[in-house]
Amino acid sequence: MTIEQLRETLEAHAAWLCHEGGPRANLRGVNLRKFDLRGADLRGAYLIEADLSGADLSKANLNGAYLSEANLSSADLRGSDLSEADLSKADLRGADLPGAKLNRSYLSGADLRLANLRLANLSGANLVDTNLINTDLSGADLSKANLSGSNLSYINVSKANLSYAKLSCVNLSGADLRGADLRGADLSSANLSGADLSYANLSKADLSSSDLSHVKLSGTDLRKAILPPR
Repeated sequence: MTIEQLRETLEAHAAWLCHEGGPRANLRGVNLRKFDLRGADLRGAYLIEADLSGADLSKANLNGAYLSEANLSSADLRGSDLSEADLSKADLRGADLPGAKLNRSYLSGADLRLANLRLANLSGANLVDTNLINTDLSGADLSKANLSGSNLSYINVSKANLSYAKLSCVNLSGADLRGADLRGADLSSANLSGADLSYANLSKADLSSSDLSHVKLSGTDLRKAILPPR
């Protein structure tokens, strides 16, 4: 796709958004690698299997967009709005997403290894079976998110909000959870071996059948938590 064709597609999509008769943007499978899409309004657009690797999507509005199986590796998504977007099985390895809005987004099966999601909003997001190895989610809002079955080994979720999140059967080995809010979280059957939970809030959390070997618990709040048998 040429830059001119993209411009025409975005203009028609803007008309569709305003109910002025233009067609919704359909960029399925299109090569947009390293394109400049800063601030683009792509709400509800079809970007399934599109190649957006290395693209600049900073402050873009992708609310409700369809990005399943899209390649967003190393993309710049700083401050973007991806709330309620479908990112299932998307490749987000090394993507830059600090402060991005991903609340209620669908990320099941996505690859987020080494992504930067500092201070991002992922509240209520579906992250079932995602790969989050070495991802930076420090200070992020993951309240009520579903991360069941995901690989979060060596993840940084220090000072993140994981209250009432579903974390059953996740791999959190070696994870940095210092100061994290895990109130009421479901961590049943989770692997927390070698994780740092110093000063984390685990009150009323479910840790039944979890692996707590070599875990750091200095200053951790475990009031009313359900703990595995010793």
